[in-house]
Amino acid sequence: MRAHLARVDAVIIQAVIAGALSFSHLHDLAEAAGQGGWKAWAYPVSVDLLLVAAWRRMREQQRAGHSAGGPRLWFLVALAASLGANVATAGLLDLDDVPASLRVVVAGWPAVAFFGGTLLAHTPRTPPVPGAPAAPETDTEPPLVPAEVDGHHRDALPVPPTDPAAEERAGVAPVSAAAVPLPPALVDRVQVLAEQHRATTGRPADPDAVRARLGLPPSMTPSVAAHL
Repeated sequence: MRAHLARVDAVIIQAVIAGALSFSHLHDLAEAAGQGGWKAWAYPVSVDLLLVAAWRRMREQQRAGHSAGGPRLWFLVALAASLGANVATAGLLDLDDVPASLRVVVAGWPAVAFFGGTLLAHTPRTPPVPGAPAAPETDTEPPLVPAEVDGHHRDALPVPPTDPAAEERAGVAPVSAAAVPLPPALVDRVQVLAEQHRATTGRPADPDAVRARLGLPPSMTPSVAAHL
């Protein structure tokens, strides 16, 4: 933890020193170019603000996955102004006799900085493109139905897949998993036949036998059994 704080402190101190030197160089150059008084102090603030604003917008555009060409251009412009002032005040330029072209550049900087700052501030912030929605998971396991053992419902058991061809070979008619609803008149007829069978034999009626007496196809056996 202490090592991390030491590194952070070193970076902050270095940033303060570099910022102070750059600020001073920009002030000296602006003053030498004829911008005296408070105007000479405003130039370093303008350059540094444009530099920071362009850097922040460039990082936002990159994180959103969009082109950052515009913010990068204004970042390079502000960086060139700061670096140019540092180099110009290193003894390569006579500050007592500044060229007219440099006076023009320094005098025109406020308009350039205002234009760049306006573009950076009013460029619409585009949100990141959302990823494609994940495909819904499909349930490949067989459905569960309640199993009745000794008249009591047990835990739900999976329904094994049926093979119609194998059932035909075995002489068993394929039965649909879901019972088809019967008309009310047919339901009454099923219950009457079931009561007659119970009264005659003393045993519950066989769904398949009741279905056969009604002349229904084998696939209707579950529907008949549902009303017995």
